[in-house]
Amino acid sequence: MRIFFTGGSGKAGHHVAPYLASQGHRVTNADLAPLRHADVQDLRVDLTDAGQVYSAMAGTPTGADLDGPRRDAGTASAYDAVVHYAAIPSEFLAPDATTFSTNIVSTYNVLEAATRLGIRKVVFASSETTYGICFAQGERKPLYVPVDEEHPVVPEDSYAMSKVAGEVTARSFQARSGADVYGLRINNVIEPHEYEEEFPAFLADPSLRRRNVFAYIDTRDLGQLTLRALQTDGLGFQVFNVANADTSVAVTTQELVERFYDGVEVRRELGAHETLYSIDKARELLGYSPEHSWRDVLADPRR
Repeated sequence: MRIFFTGGSGKAGHHVAPYLASQGHRVTNADLAPLRHADVQDLRVDLTDAGQVYSAMAGTPTGADLDGPRRDAGTASAYDAVVHYAAIPSEFLAPDATTFSTNIVSTYNVLEAATRLGIRKVVFASSETTYGICFAQGERKPLYVPVDEEHPVVPEDSYAMSKVAGEVTARSFQARSGADVYGLRINNVIEPHEYEEEFPAFLADPSLRRRNVFAYIDTRDLGQLTLRALQTDGLGFQVFNVANADTSVAVTTQELVERFYDGVEVRRELGAHETLYSIDKARELLGYSPEHSWRDVLADPRR
């Protein structure tokens, strides 16, 4: 595929964009900052500018074979798919109004350009924060566990609000166009080197992870899921939780429920270290099969 990838220079994107390129796809990184990766073409685009987004997506992909055949002017986009990761990636990084407006305007511009240009596959980054737990004022517990995609999304913070609004916008563009538009509710993104740096504290004090529903997503498995979303057609509009198969702490899942979720409905039997952030839907519809775990790097202190 020829993939228009936004935010390829960010924490998640700088792993996922090269991974997609390594699988044989031509990837253009549309971002304000360059990635500077040998296998990914950089294109400086301000995604809050609708004209820039449309022009970039309608143009010939950077790195195209200039000696080969060129499409006729005025035809549909030369890209086969869009992966939209770009955003102000968290609360507390910019003023609230800036976070909300930047994220939703950029998402609108990307979706409008993609659907008007006839691109039939858009995969966009949503967030675990949509469930209203991560950045709540005070502690908020889920209504039930494991938290699946049917759980209500009622956030209090500007970042999560922008992600919920982005999902609503994406659903509307999908209804208009009939394209496949898949949202990824990505959990806390962890790079491989962060296991040794951050996880010892989580293993010593599980409460540090309650805002993330004790879950995480390894960037390598995020790459796998993004690829599977690109390869899976015909699902219309969908949202998927994205996490690894286990929790980010050493205590068992049952102990987590007893200690932190007293009174919360447990909807099914859970494995000994099974994530409380359900990935069943991604497994069933996309064939997602996470391969990585902090346990491959660190010794479990309870063993």
